[in-house]
Amino acid sequence: MRILSQILLASLLSFSLSAQKDKKEDVVLTRILFVFDGSQSMYARWESGQKIDVAQKLMNNMLDSLAQLNNDNFQLALRVYGHQRPVPPQDCNDTRLEVPFAKNNIGRIKRTLKEIRPKGTTPIARSLERAAYDFGECENCRNIIILITDGVEACDEDPCAASRLLQERGIALKPFVIGIGLDDNFKQTFECVGTFYDAADEATFEKVLGIVISQALDNTTAQVNLLDGNGFPTETDVAISFYNKVSRKVDRQLIHTLNPKGLPDTIYLDPLVNYRMVVHSIPEREKDNISISAGAHNIIGLDLPRGSLRLVNPQRVNNDELAALIYVPSENRPIHLQQFNSSQQYLEGKYDLEILSLPRIFLPQVEINAGETTTISIPPPGVVNLQSSAPGFGSILKYEGNELIWVADLDPKKSRQSYNLQPGQYRVVFRVKSSRQSLYSVVEEFTIASGTTTIVKLN
Repeated sequence: MRILSQILLASLLSFSLSAQKDKKEDVVLTRILFVFDGSQSMYARWESGQKIDVAQKLMNNMLDSLAQLNNDNFQLALRVYGHQRPVPPQDCNDTRLEVPFAKNNIGRIKRTLKEIRPKGTTPIARSLERAAYDFGECENCRNIIILITDGVEACDEDPCAASRLLQERGIALKPFVIGIGLDDNFKQTFECVGTFYDAADEATFEKVLGIVISQALDNTTAQVNLLDGNGFPTETDVAISFYNKVSRKVDRQLIHTLNPKGLPDTIYLDPLVNYRMVVHSIPEREKDNISISAGAHNIIGLDLPRGSLRLVNPQRVNNDELAALIYVPSENRPIHLQQFNSSQQYLEGKYDLEILSLPRIFLPQVEINAGETTTISIPPPGVVNLQSSAPGFGSILKYEGNELIWVADLDPKKSRQSYNLQPGQYRVVFRVKSSRQSLYSVVEEFTIASGTTTIVKLN
């Protein structure tokens, strides 16, 4: 009793303090479902008495310790199997939720445990399947199963598959399995079901029970160190998503913050979850298989050396909003659309820029260095006003050496139209709609200078 009390009291104190410190965050309700073995084999002798008597006694001690914590942040429930119908014959449906989740139900769980009389078989897989319905809908809950058993699956079903399905669907976290006096040959069969603890004797069972409850209630601290180009954790103010590796669902999201001392802010993560962390930088970075150590302050480090790209367009004509597509070299899809006269942080490296001017400007291998700002400036555009006697078809072309490249098609519904063009030598080819012969095409050359307006009449 002393061992169990010491472990639980330390856990409960930590649980209470962390809940007080975390008032600003959404309160998470921890729901613990005990799946208890009431099969016939629990009558076997073990240490100071029968297995059922020892398990009932130590479970009661644990519940007494939990009752000392008057906290709304956790609830308990009890499912029992193998206790309703004797064998033979074998009844693989012998599993029932005896005490559902509710506040202040510890006394009811204790009374139910006391009344259990082992009778039947061991339907572990079916009990785990039915456990999926024991957890009601809850938007902000962490659901935990603690399976206490002295035997292996007896109904030719697959407890590992049942456990995996619970986790993949996000119904419950990886279960805890406490084996009571199990045969050594059977222990490995539970490794795929959940985190297995071997209670070889009474003292070990008492200690393990306390450790499992402690981990179930633990609210573990962590910090994310986003390392700059010099290896210091100064990068911040970026969105981070933590995914549950098994269910592949988002478990937590936040904006990374430095506290008043300039250090990464403390966050709370679940030690029962294996995480994949995605930092939504440009481009994104991620860290996989993050395991959280219960009862310790965890440091999660990730290299995130970032520099800034500033795009400058000294003069915007006619409120023209200019932007650039940013590419990682060798990738076809852009990673960002950045407006001119703005700054944006990117991971250190080289990027290809496609400036959406007329004509478009391609700048390959633009280098961004950590902690520095790379500035890209283009000449202010000029304006061409095209005037014709009637709407028609046409194109604007730009001289590149001796070659002409396409810049834009004219609007066939308008006889007057304007375009913002980069400085250079241009040619426009035009034919009114009413002319049905190519020989009526009009060709005009013109020059564009920054900040000036050129009028071209297409007669």
